[in-house]
Amino acid sequence: MPKQDKNVRRAAVSCLRAWSKGHEYADSLVEAHARRNHLSASDRGLLNAILLAVLRNRRLLDFYISKLRHGHLDHETRDILRVGLAQLLILGIPDHAAVNETVNCARAAVRGLINACMRKAVDKRKQLFSAAAELPPAEQLSHPDWLVKRWRQNFGPEEALALMEWNNEPAPTYLRLNPLQPKSADLAQDSRLSPIEGAADFFALEGPIPQEWTAEGLVYIQDPATRHSVELLAPQPGETILDACAAPGGKAALIAASMKNEGRLLCSDSNEKRLPRLSDNLSNLGVTIAAMAHFDWTGEPPKEWLGFFDGILLDVPCSNTGVLRRRVDARWRLQPAQLDELLTVQETILRNSLRCLKPEGRLVYSTCSIEPEENMDLVRKFATEEGLTIVDSIESFPQRDKVDGAFAALLRRLD
Repeated sequence: MPKQDKNVRRAAVSCLRAWSKGHEYADSLVEAHARRNHLSASDRGLLNAILLAVLRNRRLLDFYISKLRHGHLDHETRDILRVGLAQLLILGIPDHAAVNETVNCARAAVRGLINACMRKAVDKRKQLFSAAAELPPAEQLSHPDWLVKRWRQNFGPEEALALMEWNNEPAPTYLRLNPLQPKSADLAQDSRLSPIEGAADFFALEGPIPQEWTAEGLVYIQDPATRHSVELLAPQPGETILDACAAPGGKAALIAASMKNEGRLLCSDSNEKRLPRLSDNLSNLGVTIAAMAHFDWTGEPPKEWLGFFDGILLDVPCSNTGVLRRRVDARWRLQPAQLDELLTVQETILRNSLRCLKPEGRLVYSTCSIEPEENMDLVRKFATEEGLTIVDSIESFPQRDKVDGAFAALLRRLD
């Protein structure tokens, strides 16, 4: 049997080095490295906590490093220090464990440097915290300057600050009871669940997710804000509905539940690799009316889909700025120029999918963005150009509503 590597800090550094290449997301890296290093459930949890703490606090951690070490650092050594200081100064892991395990994960040539910086951080912890308190909010709360500038302009300084503070807190676990599995209703009385006001079947979960709940399809891990787009669409039993950007399937499952598993639900996605997970998720949740299709809606829709659907849900690719608490990668991956590129994609998807709507049908445009250009600005422009009416819209903001940021608008053809 191969030797098991139990150094969680080494795994965290490996995750960061892989993440820096820009091809993988934090959650998939945690899963891959936990398997590779034969980590227990508790060690996997520690790996996840360290990695997310580093990604959420990169600018702050680099400020701390600048106070502890002058001169050039290679990328791997910097990542080791980020991992170590995140434990000491963010997560509050006991000093001896944070220092010793971090030093042990370094190459012999830099262990002395790592040890010196870590022990200096222990000795000067209060001074480091005091210095950090004087930093500008964007650096103290580790957000890109350009994004903070946008939010200050859109929401004002106080709201922008509240939004950044929200993004830097660990995300709570929300779940939805699945009405397609009758036994799920019994879970509502479980002491670990707290109901979400105004969101039927949604609960906050205290503690780890019971594996049997997800294995049996009794619940789906899902933020309450995801329900808005489906509520606006109001799919009915017997209808033919399209979920155009469906993976991983949370909204599709909501649609099927609303339809009481009666009718037809086409779930498409532009990434063929996502379809097996989408299919498995829906099957596990008891959805029996869904068919899968690999299709990119920036392209010409098939003739057989034209004028075919009673209702269409478009949960389009977006900036993800409403879910930065959960998608820790997004704040660093998003660049200003991408917003303009996304607008083109979003409008193209809208235009192509509209052709597939029945004359009396309805279409819901949805994002997990809080940027007006991607939301109401785009919808108003599109509705005017295409002779549509905006029947209703819903917008949630994390700093205001204490759930994920989201936008949804219901569109119909003018009478």
